[in-house]
Amino acid sequence: MQKVIWELQYHSLLPVSKYCKKCGKTTEYASSGQFRINAQRKYLDIWLIYKCINCNTTWNVTIFSRINPKSLSQKLLDQFHNNDEALADYYAMDIENLQRNHCEIGLPDYTVTGDSIPYNETVELHIKTKYQSPIKVSTIIRNKLQISQKTYANMIAEGLIKSTSVHDLRKCKLLDGIVLNINMRKEIAPF
Repeated sequence: MQKVIWELQYHSLLPVSKYCKKCGKTTEYASSGQFRINAQRKYLDIWLIYKCINCNTTWNVTIFSRINPKSLSQKLLDQFHNNDEALADYYAMDIENLQRNHCEIGLPDYTVTGDSIPYNETVELHIKTKYQSPIKVSTIIRNKLQISQKTYANMIAEGLIKSTSVHDLRKCKLLDGIVLNINMRKEIAPF
C-alpha cells in the first residue's frame, strides 16, 4: 500500500476573541510573542501577552500559575525570559490552554501540502500538523480532493475513506494528526 503524506502549513496563528473592556465589545486579540513572568516568593506565574487588534489593550493568557521554578528546565526558563518566538507560537496555537483562558478560538489560515492521491489504488494517507488543529478532517480532505460534502459522505458510506482508528470522519477534528485509508475511484467527480 502506497503511503501519502499531507502536511498543514500555517500562515497565521489561531485567532482568538474575547470581550475588551476598552472597546466595550468582543474583539480579536493577537499574540504579541512576548511572555510576562512574575516571581512570588518561591513560585512563578508565566503568561503569554495578547493585544486587542483595535486598541492594543493587553490580555495575559496564563501558561503556568504558581509553579515552582525548579520544575521547569533551565532551557525552558531561558526561552520564556528571552521571548523565544517558536515557544510563543507553540503556546499561541495551544487550543487546550486557550480554552482554559476562556476565549473564542477561530481557525488559522493554512494550506495543505503533499502528493495527490492516485486513482483506483488504496493509499495510506497521513495528515500531519505541527500544532494541535481545530480544523475538521472532512474540510481538509474535501478541499484537497476538490469534492463536495455529499461525495465525501458517499465515499465514507462506501468504505472508500476509512480511519485507522475509531474517528467519526464526518465530525472529527485533526488535532494531532490522523491516518486514513483512502481509495479515489475515477468516477468520483470533483465539485
